[in-house]
Amino acid sequence: MSRQDGRNPDQLRPITITRQWLTHAEGSVLVEFGGTRVLCAATVQDSVPRWRRGSGQGWVTAEYAMLPRATNTRNDRESVRGKIGGRTHEISRLIGRSLRACVDYKALGENSILLDCDVLQADGGTRTAAITGAYVALADAVAWMRKRRMCPGDPLIGSVAAVSVGVVGSVPMLDLCYTEDVAAETDMNVVMTGEGSFVEVQGTAEGAPFDRDVLNELLDLAVGGCEELTLIQQEALGA
Repeated sequence: MSRQDGRNPDQLRPITITRQWLTHAEGSVLVEFGGTRVLCAATVQDSVPRWRRGSGQGWVTAEYAMLPRATNTRNDRESVRGKIGGRTHEISRLIGRSLRACVDYKALGENSILLDCDVLQADGGTRTAAITGAYVALADAVAWMRKRRMCPGDPLIGSVAAVSVGVVGSVPMLDLCYTEDVAAETDMNVVMTGEGSFVEVQGTAEGAPFDRDVLNELLDLAVGGCEELTLIQQEALGA
């Protein structure tokens, strides 16, 4: 089955990772999954949250936001509304959890790295693009710290990448764009380490419930997609 953009069901959109996109951030990346574009910026702080002080361990966290015209209609800024939405909180926590899966807190020392992930343009898969790009920004921030001997060791113990999968028109598909996402009978986001372990699986039956065979097909697609994304990350980092 050929999709509306000509891809095969098991094919990623064109992926681009552009490093050092910002001048001032310790690590920054513009990541593009087809028409989805997310700017990921890493900030290093020589402190940790109050509950972490004196532990000898660092912290990594993330914040996610979407620009007003990232979508086909304008959305009000959450700062103007005076309240951060539940979706924003959920995605921020997901990105943070995903990145912490590849971090050795003791090797980071009592330092923090904050990843800001801002969606410039949305065409489906913004959270998975944010995770994939934020890892590269995190790696650059860690390299910046190690060059300045801020870390007692190497904080990165692996890598993480993420991709969406779903069932559209009864066909399991990889890396859904927006029109596929809104039409999906089943929608799933999968986060994996570079070694092939699962960090998080978020799956929902938007229509009829799905069975174990469909779940296995979707996970197989996600595994292949994350393997490819890991190679793209390594190439971007020159690893």
